[in-house]
Order: sequence, then C-alpha cells, then structure tokens
Amino acid sequence: LVHQGKVLYAGVSEWSATQILDAQSTARQLTLNPIAINQPAYNMLNRYIEKEVMPMCTREGLGIAVFSPVAEGVLTGKYKKGQELPKGSRAADPKVGHFVERYLTDENLDKVERLSLIASDNSVTMAQMALAWILHHKEISSVIIGASRPEQIEENAKAVDVVLDSNTINAIDEVLSK
Repeated sequence: LVHQGKVLYAGVSEWSATQILDAQSTARQLTLNPIAINQPAYNMLNRYIEKEVMPMCTREGLGIAVFSPVAEGVLTGKYKKGQELPKGSRAADPKVGHFVERYLTDENLDKVERLSLIASDNSVTMAQMALAWILHHKEISSVIIGASRPEQIEENAKAVDVVLDSNTINAIDEVLSK
C-alpha cells in the first residue's frame, strides 16, 4: 500500500513487541516498507508497554502514539470510590461502560484520589497531569486524546504547557507503584 501511494506509513495498534519485530523482519525479507508507528493504549493505570514495547520501539526507531491517556475518563478524577457513577459519564453509558469497568477498582480509585492531590499541588487538572506525565516519557511521539465535549479538548490541550519537575514525577511514581 505504501508503494502504491495509498498510505504514507504503515502502523499497528495493540501489537506485542514480538509481533512488531516479526512484522519488521518480514518487511525486510520482502523489501517492504517497515512499520513506522505503534498505537497502544497507555496511561498511569495501564503501563503494560513499558517493559517490552516501549524499549523495542525506541530501539527499532518506531514512533509511539498512545491512546486512552486518561483511562476512559478515570484519570480525570470524576469517579469516586463508593459513589454512584456520574450521570452522562462514559462509565454510566450501557453502550461503552464496559470499557471503563476494568479501571474502576478500589485500588485504582485510591490511586486517583492520591494523584488528584498531586495535581492540585501543581495547580493543574487530573487530566492535564495524566497527559503531561505521558508526554514526559521521551519514547512517546504523540498522545491521542478523546473527548465528548469541546471544553475537554481545550483542557487537555493545556497539558502541553505543563512541566512536571522531578519531585512531582517521583511523587506520581510512588503513588503508581503501590
């Protein structure tokens, strides 16, 4: 498709490091264009790519454009332990609520509560801090944000101006490691 001009670059989404390496090897063997970018889910509560995928992408020169940076809205702080789901929220929507369920554990909600204190200390919203935390990782090329309202896009875009100092990063890492 790249040779035919139908696409500019080849990319994959949610592939393991092994799958990507196999595809790269096949592309070399067949003299095809290699994969240029990987699109995995990644956020403070879903860090599975850190162990193998991120280092492999860096080593192989692939970009990483992550999605679900606020964990289906959980990292905005709107979901509280022991409280009903907010009306109109993604979790309360029967069509898509199942995507949010995996994040709505007591352990995760406790982490979000502690993270919200760090965000408050830094005068940013939880969503802005979650996005800035991702952008702090040099391996990440881009973050795909999703929003249901224009004001969410405006709030999220402000994350590019948020600089998290080493003390803040350490405080976040301490919360996430528990």
